[in-house]
Amino acid sequence: MTSYAIQPDPDDPRLTERVTGIDQAGRSVEMPVVVERPLTLFLNGQEIVTLMTIGDYVEELALGYLLNQNMLGPDDAVTAIEHDPEVEAVVVRTERRTDFETKLKRKTLTSGCAQGTAFGDVLENFAQARLSDDARIRASWLYSLASRITATPSLYLAAGAIHGCVLCHEGAPLFFMEDVGRHNAVDKIAGVMARRGIAADDKIFYTTGRLTSEMVIKTVRMGLPILVSRSGFTAWGVQLARQANLTLIGRARGKRFTVLSGAQRVIFDAEP
Repeated sequence: MTSYAIQPDPDDPRLTERVTGIDQAGRSVEMPVVVERPLTLFLNGQEIVTLMTIGDYVEELALGYLLNQNMLGPDDAVTAIEHDPEVEAVVVRTERRTDFETKLKRKTLTSGCAQGTAFGDVLENFAQARLSDDARIRASWLYSLASRITATPSLYLAAGAIHGCVLCHEGAPLFFMEDVGRHNAVDKIAGVMARRGIAADDKIFYTTGRLTSEMVIKTVRMGLPILVSRSGFTAWGVQLARQANLTLIGRARGKRFTVLSGAQRVIFDAEP
């Protein structure tokens, strides 16, 4: 079985801290809680946004955020990504001069946890997206992925209050990212794909969060043809998935799942 190239590290001391309290019986308890910290993102000399994040894979988060906000295009040459943990900032530098003052004036608060924000037109270039018609997902892969991802040691299992996203190929999970907001976890995956030159057209994207418009838009922008969640759907998320011909699979738990868009990519090769 293929091992993860990146997976959560619940033992990383930077990501949790121990907090004491009392339980339902009035007994003293100590438990780990997830640490969230601010990260200010700059594109060249311009401040873009301050994100609340757990603080791992910061460079991937910054790059993926800019790509998913359409502030960087696939042809933009990134010359450096500089992270300064002391001032809690990361700077992405490019060959091309950038200026997003107009776009920054228009922002949409998304349905993402920790109040995600999308700048400019959230549907910019969405209608022009083209997803692979050759991609497929087998029911047997889906069952295997759900079982393995759920059993993977993670911050969610250790402390809760976290979302996860996993990039998969066939029945194998490859990159597993977590963060306090699912939009951050998505952006980390986008950053990994960009930095490593990973093709999207044969990949499956798994998330623990709801299948909202934000999740669908980011998945389509990343060029991923199949989106899976153990959670449910929103109506606009389904509408956008159908518009983009994205395969949208939700409520994937155990050997149950529901397909509300792109069912032509699903191969029913295993009994539920």
